[in-house]
Order: sequence, then structure tokens, then C-alpha cells
Amino acid sequence: MPYHPLHHKYRPQTFAQLVGQAAIAATLTNAIASRRIAPAYLFTGPRGTGKTSSARILAKSLNCQRSEAPTAEPCGQCESCRAIANGSSLDVIEIDAASNTGVDNIRDLIERAQFAPVSSRYKVYVIDECHMLSTAAFNALLKTIEEPPPRVVFVLATTDPQRVLPTIISRCQRFDYRRIPLAAMVAHLRAIAQQESINIDPTALTLVAQIANGGLRDAESLLDQ
Repeated sequence: MPYHPLHHKYRPQTFAQLVGQAAIAATLTNAIASRRIAPAYLFTGPRGTGKTSSARILAKSLNCQRSEAPTAEPCGQCESCRAIANGSSLDVIEIDAASNTGVDNIRDLIERAQFAPVSSRYKVYVIDECHMLSTAAFNALLKTIEEPPPRVVFVLATTDPQRVLPTIISRCQRFDYRRIPLAAMVAHLRAIAQQESINIDPTALTLVAQIANGGLRDAESLLDQ
């Protein structure tokens, strides 16, 4: 069997599984349950705190085929959930803004956003490190976020919200991800260690959590070593 890094294997699959972000998880869960789907979200915070995972969970929640409507508990097993998880969904597009900074990249995205979803309820565009977009790209995106096509959701994620245009921020529903508290991280790492039969001293486990400085992905990578 191929080896899967711990940070892939233990990536949260539902909002309830997000570590150390209880308020955000509860707010997004309630929004989906009450069908209050915003056209654009902004997830800000340090790396490894759950922003990209949350974007994927949101995409699954909107498109899970086991449910007739958006659900805060996506099954993770249907064709749609699996395609989103492995990055092959035609309707959930993840873009790394660090390597797609220009206005032409965004215009291309906006053009494709006008078409109806191929096989899902919603098209979801996840723009990671969105602060890297040029001002022209932001301005092009702004028009679409102001008047989004039906059944399209944008999720912008950034580690540096100061560099995101205020006009973009004001049109997004914003969630600020905090560094994972030490106790929550230690408990999560302990559960992984038990599951994986990793024999590790409790003091060493705490040290791993401290070194990771609130970034869960870094902590899981350290535990992997």
C-alpha cells in the first residue's frame, strides 16, 4: 500500500473534525443548515490552521450527492465528495494565486464561472494565497463577486489579509483562523499516535506541538518523522 503522509491521512473531512476552530466550524455548519450560502468567503490565518481544509469541506457540503440539499455532514464517499478530495472535480477548482497572479488568469476563471456546474449543485472556486493577485486581477474578480453567477461560490484564502483589497474584503464573509491552541493540538497528536501505533513520550508530544507554533500541518509533519 502507498504511504500517505499524516497531514493528508488525517485532514478533517467535516467541520466537526476541524481542530481548534470551534467557532468557525459552528458558524459554517449553521449557515449550511439554514441555507445561508454566501457567494464569497474569505478565510484568513497562519498556514496549517485549516483554511484549505475548510474550503474543501464547504465544497463537499454544498455538493454531497448523498443529500438532496447542502449538508454540514458530507458523506465523503459519494463520487462528488471523492472527486473534491482528490482534486479531480470539474466543478471545484483550486487555484494557487502565487503562480496565477495576473488579470488574464482571473478573467479566464471568471469566464468559466459563467457556465453552469457540470455535475454538481455548486461551482466552487478556491483561490489560495489570494493576496498574491495583482490589483488588476482583484478588480476583475470584484465585479464577479459583486454580481456572482447563480450556483457559484468563491473561497479566498490568505495568510496576509492586509494585502487583500478592502473592497474585496467588504464583499466576502470573513473568517479569521487562529493558531491551534496547544492543548487541542496535543490531544489531536496523541489520538494520531495511538491510531498509528507510534510510541512517543508525552513530553516529546508536547514539544512537537510547541515547535509547530499553532500550525497543525507542521505538527503532523513533525510527528511523521
